[in-house]
Amino acid sequence: MAEITAALVKDLREKTGVGMMDCKKALAENNGDLEASIDWLRAKGLSKAAKKADRAAAEGIVAIAIDGMQAAVIELNSETDFVARNADFQKAAGEFAKLALKAGDHDALLNASHGGGKVSDSVTNLIATIGENITLRRSAKLNVGNGGIGSYVHAKVDGADNLGRIAVLVALESAGDKAKLEALGDIPSDRVEREKTVLLDQIKEDPKAVGKPQQVLDKMLEGRMRKFFEESVLTKQAFVMNPDETVEAAVKGAEKDVGAPIAIKGFIRFGVGEGVEKRTDDFAAEVAAMSGNKN
Repeated sequence: MAEITAALVKDLREKTGVGMMDCKKALAENNGDLEASIDWLRAKGLSKAAKKADRAAAEGIVAIAIDGMQAAVIELNSETDFVARNADFQKAAGEFAKLALKAGDHDALLNASHGGGKVSDSVTNLIATIGENITLRRSAKLNVGNGGIGSYVHAKVDGADNLGRIAVLVALESAGDKAKLEALGDIPSDRVEREKTVLLDQIKEDPKAVGKPQQVLDKMLEGRMRKFFEESVLTKQAFVMNPDETVEAAVKGAEKDVGAPIAIKGFIRFGVGEGVEKRTDDFAAEVAAMSGNKN
């Protein structure tokens, strides 16, 4: 058997865009023959998949999985909403969410065993099979001791309560002592200080602040910081079932009902495509162009 050198693997990767491990496997299967390896990768659909990897994937679905006192959520992205309705795509999303329950972090999830290989391999195979760029973009999970986890999925997939466009997980913990309610997502002190600095600079540029005494400027800063916390901290936001009270107030009301302190231990919200640059081209026109139909 021919020696599979690093240079040979690198050469195949540059020619196909396929991952190093797949290139090494292709060369091993073809006794180091570069051209035969290229054909092998093409036959497997991996070369085609690699060419799609730079295309924006801002559609897709989010999936949740709950097992007792732990829950996980993942986001599986595709280029179009049409693919998000594909049964294989949806099945994979649900399976990935279950695997995320046991994974230590997102990298561990990508390397978890699935379908005879790794999760990352399964994603590549989906690309090759479906024909669009697909990414398992992110995952997160919650664990709680004495309490429970609530979930909500918006724009659910028909027949699948765990799949949709938006997924939310909230972990509540109840203790017999006087545990204080946690302002969930406690903002790191460095971020708070950075925000203060920005707001102070804004106040200095505000014509309404010119010539005002320091106590007035302090009040202006206090008001703007209050708004910052209301927008950034879950417990300071309006409770969706009663916008006239905050989440913090709603939790305090629940404490009275259960007769014990309640702490919000975790909160996760995933929305499909958040922060991903959307496609702005005409996908239908692209398909028509590929088929030679310009009408």
